[in-house]
Amino acid sequence: MQEEKEFQIEIEKHEPVVESIETLKEAGKKAPKIEGVPTGIEGLDELFFVTKIVKGKVKTIPLGGIPRYSVINLTGVSDTGKSLMAEQFAITQAYLGNPTIFVTVETPGTFLAASLRERAQAMGVDYNEIDKNIIIIDAASYRKLRENILNMTDTLAYAIKQYKVKNVVIDSVTGLYEHKEMLARQIVRRLFNFMKKWYQTAIFVSQKRSGHEELSAEAAGGYAVSHIVDGSIVVAKQTILSRAQQNLYGVPIGEIIRLFRIDGCRMCGHDTNTRIMEITPQGLVKIGPSLSELLKRRT
Repeated sequence: MQEEKEFQIEIEKHEPVVESIETLKEAGKKAPKIEGVPTGIEGLDELFFVTKIVKGKVKTIPLGGIPRYSVINLTGVSDTGKSLMAEQFAITQAYLGNPTIFVTVETPGTFLAASLRERAQAMGVDYNEIDKNIIIIDAASYRKLRENILNMTDTLAYAIKQYKVKNVVIDSVTGLYEHKEMLARQIVRRLFNFMKKWYQTAIFVSQKRSGHEELSAEAAGGYAVSHIVDGSIVVAKQTILSRAQQNLYGVPIGEIIRLFRIDGCRMCGHDTNTRIMEITPQGLVKIGPSLSELLKRRT
């Protein structure tokens, strides 16, 4: 009822917002340069690219990472490597000297620290070289961070200023609107706008329900996340159930293969193929060949 009254007031009190208007030339002067932010995930960084006109011809140039200042939605069902990818990104950026916030919504901070230590060792990174460049915000242990988005953004702003942060990982953003999915769009929009205001490169991990199509960008809360953010990466797993699948993937019937796809990115060009994804015994994610490439090899 209160929301309806506020909406009615907004309708009655309307006027042009002149300061919101500017020419492309004016906006272009303030536009950030599109650069790559390395993820530390083998096979991923070259899948984003920019186009340039060279001697009258359009050429694509690999970006070398996800676009700087982009907000990427990383979504999939459980056990598809989402958190591993988020950890690899945070460790890589910390190693490069870029302070990175890791908002942990599912796992208490001390357990995340243990996981990051293991992941760093698997990546060949000295834990002592990164431990001051990863700032953990423990939303798993502090309910008021999960339940109140203003508490969350105020805490993020404080940490960004205090540690001169360049990147933010939230694992998972779905946990911030658990049991209140009607507010999903509002919460994700607020976080997206916050990242833009503070010039952060961000990864929002989001959970898919088992009922969702495996390789769609839809997450719990509907399409709220994928429609608002700059781009989506979808990961999935599939059980080999037929001879045809066995021949294609080279994996016995009954085994599981994992798949990867960039579902979209409005900030730059990107590979559109569905690709094989591997999780090594050490817990590192690697992106492999596309299914079309795999098919050519098998025939």
